[in-house]
Amino acid sequence: MSRTVRLFQLMQALRRLPSPATAAALAQETGVSERTLYRDIEALRGLGAVIDGAAGYGYTLIEDPHMPPLSFTDDEIEALVLGLSEVAALGDPALAEGAQSALSKLRARLPERQAQQLRHAVLTAHRFDPPVPPAVDSRAIRQAMRTEVAIGFDYVDAAGQATARHVRPLSIVLFDRSHCLLAWCLLRKDFRMFRLDRMAALEITGDSFRPERVPLLRSYLERLREEIAGNRDRAG
Repeated sequence: MSRTVRLFQLMQALRRLPSPATAAALAQETGVSERTLYRDIEALRGLGAVIDGAAGYGYTLIEDPHMPPLSFTDDEIEALVLGLSEVAALGDPALAEGAQSALSKLRARLPERQAQQLRHAVLTAHRFDPPVPPAVDSRAIRQAMRTEVAIGFDYVDAAGQATARHVRPLSIVLFDRSHCLLAWCLLRKDFRMFRLDRMAALEITGDSFRPERVPLLRSYLERLREEIAGNRDRAG
Protein backbone atom coordinates (compact mmCIF):
# COMPACT_ATOMS: atom_id res chain seq x y z
CA MET A 1 0.00 0.00 0.00
CA SER A 2 1.41 3.40 -0.96
CA ARG A 3 1.87 6.07 1.70
CA THR A 4 -0.65 8.34 -0.06
CA VAL A 5 -3.33 5.64 0.04
CA ARG A 6 -2.54 4.92 3.69
CA LEU A 7 -2.90 8.57 4.68
CA PHE A 8 -6.18 8.81 2.80
CA GLN A 9 -7.48 5.74 4.64
CA LEU A 10 -6.41 7.28 7.92
CA MET A 11 -8.42 10.43 7.14
CA GLN A 12 -11.45 8.28 6.38
CA ALA A 13 -10.97 6.31 9.62
CA LEU A 14 -10.81 9.56 11.61
CA ARG A 15 -14.12 10.59 10.05
CA ARG A 16 -15.80 7.23 10.55
CA LEU A 17 -14.73 6.10 14.05
CA PRO A 18 -16.27 7.61 17.19
CA SER A 19 -14.21 10.53 18.53
CA PRO A 20 -11.74 10.56 20.05
CA ALA A 21 -10.40 7.55 18.11
CA THR A 22 -7.63 5.71 19.91
CA ALA A 23 -4.31 4.97 18.26
CA ALA A 24 -5.00 1.24 18.63
CA ALA A 25 -8.34 1.54 16.79
CA LEU A 26 -6.87 3.70 14.04
CA ALA A 27 -3.90 1.36 13.60
CA GLN A 28 -6.22 -1.63 13.29
CA GLU A 29 -8.45 0.23 10.83
CA THR A 30 -5.53 1.16 8.56
CA GLY A 31 -3.51 -2.04 9.01
CA VAL A 32 -0.34 -0.47 10.45
CA SER A 33 1.53 -0.56 13.74
CA GLU A 34 0.82 2.09 16.36
CA ARG A 35 4.32 3.44 15.82
CA THR A 36 3.57 3.97 12.11
CA LEU A 37 0.18 5.40 13.03
CA TYR A 38 1.78 8.13 15.15
CA ARG A 39 4.06 9.05 12.23
CA ASP A 40 1.08 9.16 9.86
CA ILE A 41 -0.83 11.46 12.22
CA GLU A 42 2.10 13.87 12.21
CA ALA A 43 2.37 13.59 8.42
CA LEU A 44 -1.29 14.57 8.04
CA ARG A 45 -0.81 17.49 10.40
CA GLY A 46 2.16 18.57 8.33
CA LEU A 47 -0.05 18.52 5.23
CA GLY A 48 -2.53 20.86 6.89
CA ALA A 49 -5.07 18.53 8.51
CA VAL A 50 -6.30 19.78 11.89
CA ILE A 51 -6.19 16.74 14.18
CA ASP A 52 -6.82 17.28 17.89
CA GLY A 53 -5.53 14.85 20.51
CA ALA A 54 -2.42 12.97 21.55
CA ALA A 55 -1.11 9.50 22.31
CA GLY A 56 -2.94 7.93 25.23
CA TYR A 57 -6.00 10.12 24.75
CA GLY A 58 -7.22 9.67 21.19
CA TYR A 59 -7.57 11.75 18.05
CA THR A 60 -10.34 13.88 16.54
CA LEU A 61 -10.32 15.30 13.02
CA ILE A 62 -11.39 18.94 12.96
CA GLU A 63 -12.88 19.67 9.54
CA ASP A 64 -11.78 22.83 7.72
CA PRO A 65 -13.86 25.67 9.17
CA HIS A 66 -13.33 27.73 6.00
CA MET A 67 -15.36 25.27 3.95
CA PRO A 68 -19.10 25.96 4.13
CA PRO A 69 -21.07 23.05 5.60
CA LEU A 70 -23.27 21.01 3.31
CA SER A 71 -26.97 21.52 3.82
CA PHE A 72 -29.89 19.33 2.80
CA THR A 73 -33.60 19.28 3.50
CA ASP A 74 -34.91 16.55 5.78
CA ASP A 75 -36.36 14.65 2.80
CA GLU A 76 -33.05 14.95 0.91
CA ILE A 77 -31.21 13.39 3.84
CA GLU A 78 -33.70 10.53 4.01
CA ALA A 79 -33.34 10.02 0.24
CA LEU A 80 -29.54 9.90 0.54
CA VAL A 81 -29.66 7.35 3.36
CA LEU A 82 -32.24 5.22 1.52
CA GLY A 83 -30.30 5.33 -1.74
CA LEU A 84 -26.93 4.53 -0.19
CA SER A 85 -28.48 1.78 1.94
CA GLU A 86 -29.90 0.28 -1.25
CA VAL A 87 -26.46 0.37 -2.85
CA ALA A 88 -24.97 -1.31 0.21
CA ALA A 89 -27.63 -4.03 -0.01
CA LEU A 90 -27.56 -4.59 -3.77
CA GLY A 91 -24.11 -3.53 -4.95
CA ASP A 92 -20.98 -5.61 -5.28
CA PRO A 93 -18.51 -5.51 -2.34
CA ALA A 94 -16.62 -2.49 -3.72
CA LEU A 95 -19.81 -0.47 -4.21
CA ALA A 96 -21.15 -1.49 -0.79
CA GLU A 97 -17.92 -0.24 0.78
CA GLY A 98 -18.18 2.95 -1.28
CA ALA A 99 -21.71 3.55 -0.01
CA GLN A 100 -20.58 3.27 3.61
CA SER A 101 -17.63 5.59 2.91
CA ALA A 102 -19.93 8.15 1.28
CA LEU A 103 -22.18 8.15 4.35
CA SER A 104 -19.19 8.76 6.62
CA LYS A 105 -18.12 11.71 4.46
CA LEU A 106 -21.62 13.17 4.62
CA ARG A 107 -21.71 12.86 8.40
CA ALA A 108 -18.39 14.69 8.60
CA ARG A 109 -19.56 17.66 6.52
CA LEU A 110 -23.17 18.12 7.66
CA PRO A 111 -24.20 20.52 10.43
CA GLU A 112 -24.61 18.68 13.72
CA ARG A 113 -28.43 18.55 13.66
CA GLN A 114 -28.50 17.07 10.18
CA ALA A 115 -25.59 14.72 10.91
CA GLN A 116 -27.64 13.43 13.85
CA GLN A 117 -30.64 12.95 11.54
CA LEU A 118 -28.47 11.07 9.05
CA ARG A 119 -27.24 8.72 11.80
CA HIS A 120 -30.81 8.00 12.90
CA ALA A 121 -32.73 8.27 9.61
CA VAL A 122 -36.28 6.95 9.63
CA LEU A 123 -35.80 5.27 6.25
CA THR A 124 -33.35 2.54 5.29
CA ALA A 125 -33.19 -0.43 2.93
CA HIS A 126 -32.63 -4.13 3.55
CA ARG A 127 -32.84 -7.07 1.16
CA PHE A 128 -33.60 -10.53 2.53
CA ASP A 129 -32.93 -12.00 -0.93
CA PRO A 130 -29.81 -10.20 -2.21
CA PRO A 131 -28.63 -10.54 -5.83
CA VAL A 132 -26.30 -13.33 -6.92
CA PRO A 133 -22.72 -12.08 -6.37
CA PRO A 134 -20.59 -11.44 -9.48
CA ALA A 135 -18.08 -14.15 -10.37
CA VAL A 136 -15.59 -11.58 -11.71
CA ASP A 137 -14.20 -8.25 -10.54
CA SER A 138 -17.01 -5.82 -11.37
CA ARG A 139 -14.83 -2.90 -10.24
CA ALA A 140 -12.41 -3.74 -13.08
CA ILE A 141 -15.32 -3.79 -15.53
CA ARG A 142 -16.51 -0.38 -14.34
CA GLN A 143 -13.00 0.99 -14.80
CA ALA A 144 -12.91 -0.43 -18.33
CA MET A 145 -16.17 1.41 -19.04
CA ARG A 146 -14.79 4.69 -17.75
CA THR A 147 -11.64 4.38 -19.86
CA GLU A 148 -13.59 2.88 -22.81
CA VAL A 149 -11.47 -0.21 -23.38
CA ALA A 150 -12.66 -3.65 -24.47
CA ILE A 151 -12.72 -6.68 -22.19
CA GLY A 152 -12.67 -10.43 -22.71
CA PHE A 153 -14.13 -13.25 -20.63
CA ASP A 154 -15.39 -16.81 -20.74
CA TYR A 155 -19.17 -17.09 -20.59
CA VAL A 156 -21.71 -19.84 -19.96
CA ASP A 157 -25.26 -19.02 -21.10
CA ALA A 158 -28.56 -20.25 -19.65
CA ALA A 159 -28.42 -23.35 -21.87
CA GLY A 160 -24.97 -24.26 -20.55
CA GLN A 161 -23.13 -23.36 -23.76
CA ALA A 162 -19.63 -21.98 -23.15
CA THR A 163 -18.06 -19.30 -25.36
CA ALA A 164 -15.17 -16.86 -25.22
CA ARG A 165 -16.33 -13.27 -25.65
CA HIS A 166 -14.68 -9.95 -26.42
CA VAL A 167 -16.98 -7.00 -25.87
CA ARG A 168 -17.15 -3.26 -25.52
CA PRO A 169 -18.59 -2.77 -22.00
CA LEU A 170 -21.30 -0.11 -21.78
CA SER A 171 -23.14 -0.37 -18.43
CA ILE A 172 -23.94 -2.66 -15.52
CA VAL A 173 -27.58 -2.95 -14.51
CA LEU A 174 -29.44 -5.00 -11.92
CA PHE A 175 -32.21 -7.14 -13.38
CA ASP A 176 -34.22 -9.01 -10.76
CA ARG A 177 -31.44 -10.78 -8.78
CA SER A 178 -28.59 -10.60 -11.31
CA HIS A 179 -25.99 -7.97 -12.12
CA CYS A 180 -25.86 -7.80 -15.92
CA LEU A 181 -23.37 -6.24 -18.31
CA LEU A 182 -24.77 -4.37 -21.29
CA ALA A 183 -22.22 -4.57 -24.08
CA TRP A 184 -21.49 -4.54 -27.80
CA CYS A 185 -20.34 -8.08 -28.55
CA LEU A 186 -17.49 -8.23 -31.08
CA LEU A 187 -18.25 -11.92 -31.70
CA ARG A 188 -21.95 -11.46 -32.53
CA LYS A 189 -21.57 -7.92 -33.94
CA ASP A 190 -24.60 -6.85 -31.93
CA PHE A 191 -25.75 -5.74 -28.49
CA ARG A 192 -25.76 -8.44 -25.86
CA MET A 193 -26.45 -8.77 -22.13
CA PHE A 194 -24.24 -10.94 -19.90
CA ARG A 195 -24.81 -12.00 -16.30
CA LEU A 196 -21.74 -11.27 -14.18
CA ASP A 197 -22.24 -14.49 -12.16
CA ARG A 198 -21.79 -16.53 -15.38
CA MET A 199 -18.49 -14.91 -16.35
CA ALA A 200 -14.97 -16.19 -15.72
CA ALA A 201 -11.37 -15.37 -16.67
CA LEU A 202 -11.95 -11.63 -17.05
CA GLU A 203 -9.32 -9.86 -19.17
CA ILE A 204 -8.88 -6.14 -19.79
CA THR A 205 -7.64 -6.10 -23.39
CA GLY A 206 -6.73 -2.41 -23.54
CA ASP A 207 -8.29 -2.05 -27.01
CA SER A 208 -9.82 1.42 -26.97
CA PHE A 209 -13.26 2.19 -28.36
CA ARG A 210 -13.29 5.83 -27.28
CA PRO A 211 -15.47 7.84 -27.79
CA GLU A 212 -18.18 5.32 -28.72
CA ARG A 213 -19.44 4.20 -25.29
CA VAL A 214 -22.11 6.88 -24.79
CA PRO A 215 -23.71 6.63 -28.28
CA LEU A 216 -23.58 2.82 -28.14
CA LEU A 217 -25.25 2.77 -24.72
CA ARG A 218 -27.88 5.24 -25.87
CA SER A 219 -28.70 3.01 -28.84
CA TYR A 220 -28.87 -0.13 -26.70
CA LEU A 221 -31.15 1.49 -24.11
CA GLU A 222 -33.44 2.74 -26.88
CA ARG A 223 -33.67 -0.81 -28.25
CA LEU A 224 -34.47 -2.17 -24.77
CA ARG A 225 -37.21 0.44 -24.33
CA GLU A 226 -38.73 -0.53 -27.69
CA GLU A 227 -38.63 -4.22 -26.77
CA ILE A 228 -40.30 -3.55 -23.41
CA ALA A 229 -42.99 -1.42 -25.07
CA GLY A 230 -43.59 -4.13 -27.69
CA ASN A 231 -43.96 -6.80 -25.04
CA ARG A 232 -46.50 -4.65 -23.19
CA ASP A 233 -48.50 -4.10 -26.37
CA ARG A 234 -48.60 -7.83 -27.11
CA ALA A 235 -49.59 -8.59 -23.52
CA GLY A 236 -52.38 -6.02 -23.70
